[in-house]
Amino acid sequence: MSIAAEISKFLRTGTNGIRIKMGGPRKSDVAARAEKAPKEGQATYLAPALEKGLDVLELLARQSEGLTQSQIAQQLSRSLQEVYRMVVSLERRGYIRRGPQDEAFRLSMKLYDLALAFPPIEMLTTAANPILLRLAAETQQSILLTVLEGAFIRTIAYADSPAPLGFRVRLGTSSPAEHTASGRVILAFQPPATREWMFDALAANGIDRAELRRVRQRIEAIAAQHYELIAGENIAGITDVSFPILDGRGQALAALTMPFLQSVRGRVPIQQAAASQFKAACELSNILGGTPPAPEFPLSDPLTRAPHPE
Repeated sequence: MSIAAEISKFLRTGTNGIRIKMGGPRKSDVAARAEKAPKEGQATYLAPALEKGLDVLELLARQSEGLTQSQIAQQLSRSLQEVYRMVVSLERRGYIRRGPQDEAFRLSMKLYDLALAFPPIEMLTTAANPILLRLAAETQQSILLTVLEGAFIRTIAYADSPAPLGFRVRLGTSSPAEHTASGRVILAFQPPATREWMFDALAANGIDRAELRRVRQRIEAIAAQHYELIAGENIAGITDVSFPILDGRGQALAALTMPFLQSVRGRVPIQQAAASQFKAACELSNILGGTPPAPEFPLSDPLTRAPHPE
């Protein structure tokens, strides 16, 4: 045997006769690793269990009624075993709960509590209570403070009207942002990318083009006029007046809204009440380092510019 042959045999078998694999990895190994490698534009690190848990929370947040475990699995295209592990963990941590009469899961108030604990919101709600109470007394109207949560708005502080008749709101109430004065005001004072995300989300949820165009036009008008005033949008006889609560960047963290109820014995006309409301919005904004742009009084519908009758 030649010297070259002996060296080749030694390299392939080693000194103890164990065969050593020569060359690079097999093509199948390379292909397998390539499939597992993150594609361009994807996150490098993923947490599948966390993703599944967030999917469950986001699904339940969109439901007016609870969902059973099998319904959750069906809507998320997951197996019952996967969903079982998620709901057990979320229920144990207090993020979801079951109704007393059924097995349907619903969101608890824990996410709401976490949002309130977020420093800017906590600071705002703490400062807002005496200001809202004073404003309700001055205007003889109910006053609410709302924040944006995804595509919805939620009431985080509320002062009841001292008048015999008034508008009532439950604390923690959630409504689609585009259908409320508060939601449109907050969106009007967001960065363009945030607004476009919201419009894309509305389109994805099935809103027709004409309605989306109306929402977009109204939000643009609110941004130009610095407030929202709309009569009878959700309840006949109620005129919603809303101003943004701005931070130091000029972005709205919340909206101060007055559902104005016109009564025969009303002592404070809407324009006077709105002026007091704007001063309160400035107070709250100043706490966050912001200053709302002053609107032109008397207020009118920001889109049609039709004056509101006193």
